[in-house]
Amino acid sequence: MDKKNALRAGALASGTTLMMLLMSSPAFAARDDGDDPGPGLSVIDTLGLYVAAPIVLFLVIAGLVMVGDKSRKQQKQG
Repeated sequence: MDKKNALRAGALASGTTLMMLLMSSPAFAARDDGDDPGPGLSVIDTLGLYVAAPIVLFLVIAGLVMVGDKSRKQQKQG
């Protein structure tokens, strides 16, 4: 790529990035001063939701994949 095309691509990328940053500024966010957040999560709830649940889901999916793989190997042998 020659210098002219590289310069054009860089200008386009930086212009696009700048426009995205300007358009996503907090000034354009929908504001609702009457927000009433619910009660916060306890430490146990947070750990269960963000640590234990993903680990359990990973183990369940991994187990299902392993069971499916074993049954496929048995069908090939028999």
